[in-house]
Amino acid sequence: MPKIGNIELPDFPLLLAPMEDVSDPPFRKLCKEQGADVVYTEFISSEGLIRDAAKSVIKLDIYEKERPVGIQIFGAELDSMLQAVDIVEKSNPDIIDINFGCPVKKVVSKNAGAGILRDIPLMVKLTEEIVKRTKLPVTVKTRLGWDQSSIKIVEVAERLQDVGIEAISIHGRTRVQMYKGEADWKPIAEVKNNQRMHIPVFGNGDVDTPEAAVKMRDEYGLDGAMIGRASIGYPWFFKEVKHYFKTGEHLAPPTMQERVEAARRHLQMAIDWKGEKLGVFETRRHYTNYFKGIPHFKEYRMKMVTSDDAADVFAAFDEVQEKFGDYQFA
Repeated sequence: MPKIGNIELPDFPLLLAPMEDVSDPPFRKLCKEQGADVVYTEFISSEGLIRDAAKSVIKLDIYEKERPVGIQIFGAELDSMLQAVDIVEKSNPDIIDINFGCPVKKVVSKNAGAGILRDIPLMVKLTEEIVKRTKLPVTVKTRLGWDQSSIKIVEVAERLQDVGIEAISIHGRTRVQMYKGEADWKPIAEVKNNQRMHIPVFGNGDVDTPEAAVKMRDEYGLDGAMIGRASIGYPWFFKEVKHYFKTGEHLAPPTMQERVEAARRHLQMAIDWKGEKLGVFETRRHYTNYFKGIPHFKEYRMKMVTSDDAADVFAAFDEVQEKFGDYQFA
């Protein structure tokens, strides 16, 4: 059974990936209810934290029912990252995760996220000092490398382990690839098969079906899967994967009533947590997947994703329930 520090996990755990404007407390709660074994916060800017920026500070909110939960930080300046660790510790997470994988230009341009893959010595130094700074287990999420010609993930993972990280999650693409093409899990398996590695190695990227999760487990021998895009608007994915592991059969998809109920709860929790304006805005990206596959649905989806008024969105949910309540999902 894999462990992150002293945190015991089930065989082949499923982790909710940290995703900006997605893995907030409302969504983490829904995913936890559906079987996610570890959840991570949205990534948090170290510079924003030490400047007490509201957008960064609110992301520190975690709740007992989420545990084990990791708070993820990013940055490239050592002093700022260490100060951020001190602030994060006060929220009492179970894990501190370092983001060395975000490919977004505004992050990379500051040498943070995947940008640091161009400076492996700095990546290792930052990690080493963060491990020294905290008593919490430190994990890392990263990518295969900056580009195809600079993939040294076996060496990089070993060096990060040697300075004290307790687990590593690797996305099977380079930064240059962004999210294009297929994720390559072979280099992740090479990390796992390195005889010097003794910490859990989690795979990330294109785990979008239960069969893919089984393949990552059985063919590539990884310790667990970090689930990102497949869970957006579909927190049931975790439950479906676990059902498939146990039975080899697909779980029946959630009914329309279950989807509407989840969407309503999601929106209401988001409003309660961050206010109506942000709550309405930041749940929009989930609705396409909540109601994916329904024919002639565009009119209702447009209501959900264009209205700034929560009452209008809730009303749209009611309309969907009334009109499509008997729809059978494949």
